[in-house]
Amino acid sequence: MAIKIATICGSVRPGNYTSMVLDLALDELGTYPDVEVTPLYLDNLDLPLPGLPARNPEAIEAFQNSVKGATGILLASPEYHGGISSPMKLAIDNLGFPSLLANKPVSLLGVAAGVIGAIKSTEQLRAICAHVGALPLPAVVSVAKVQQLFDSEGNCQDEGMEKLIRSSASNLIDHIKDTVCAKKSLEEVLRQLGEQQA
Repeated sequence: MAIKIATICGSVRPGNYTSMVLDLALDELGTYPDVEVTPLYLDNLDLPLPGLPARNPEAIEAFQNSVKGATGILLASPEYHGGISSPMKLAIDNLGFPSLLANKPVSLLGVAAGVIGAIKSTEQLRAICAHVGALPLPAVVSVAKVQQLFDSEGNCQDEGMEKLIRSSASNLIDHIKDTVCAKKSLEEVLRQLGEQQA
């Protein structure tokens, strides 16, 4: 079974930092030859508010089908005023209910300019994902002081943070390979986990 990952960028601002951070996760996903990746950007979708008709129904349907066909999802959102971005919330709302995120493993990546990072927005995103039946991974990645993370060429200047950002992708793939596309029995996985903890 081919692994298909859809990534959703929750920022629509030109030159946004969330896309720069997400690019590192996308680069990591590109190191897996057995993984197909569909990056989804919200700036050209013209997502409707709940209850209003779609002005671009073909684009919305393509967006929904990309999520529906994915084995796993990576959500990247900036933190605005202690919460997720409105484009990210609107994207999740446009996935319907029952949500197309239901029963899919989801990796969460939060981006903030402040010193404490995107703690509040990733907590909120985790709660929303759980509410719609998605399976958020235990480890979230919160990027703090993002405006200081990249040089003028767009290169990440913090090796430790880059490794952490890339882990949002690699942890998702590892989880999918261990559970969704498991070649080992659950008993074998649990035995190995027990041996690692001993």
